[in-house]
Amino acid sequence: MFNKNTPTPSTERDVRNPLGGRPLQQSPLNTPPASLVAQPEAPVSPAETESGARLIVGPNVKLKGAEILDCDTLVVEGRVEATMDSRVLRIAANGSFSGKVSIDVAEIHGQFDGELTARQQLVIHATGKVNGQLRYGKLLVEEGGQLSGDVRSLSAEPDKPLSRRDSAEISPLKALASAAG
Repeated sequence: MFNKNTPTPSTERDVRNPLGGRPLQQSPLNTPPASLVAQPEAPVSPAETESGARLIVGPNVKLKGAEILDCDTLVVEGRVEATMDSRVLRIAANGSFSGKVSIDVAEIHGQFDGELTARQQLVIHATGKVNGQLRYGKLLVEEGGQLSGDVRSLSAEPDKPLSRRDSAEISPLKALASAAG
């Protein structure tokens, strides 16, 4: 009566892809495009598959004067000044943590200053800087990673005086170092 245009099914050339490129096509069986179908993921580390309490301190966030308890994984992308007893500490490349930490696994891409005890493993990546009193079960430092301070293995014996034999073995290294410098 009023000659109203009725919508018609769009043809392929009328449909535009919002991301550019070729037009979108509809599947006759209403199956989702391959990009939306879940793809198998690469294997993840056991720490990532475990569920539990997780705290993420995002970029530009500062957490100061806290005692962090009952946190399975702390991810630091900002700045944290705290004490912590937990399972996993991950410091991102732009993150920093200062304080006292007792954990199972520490993975450092950013900066740590303070007292760190990693009961199982301390991993310092190429961008990581760790300074302070450090105790660890196992230690892995990637090329470029920095480690300084009082560093000891948890399995090491307490300090004992060097025997004459130990001193003799160290002397050539000192001589070599002084000749190079």
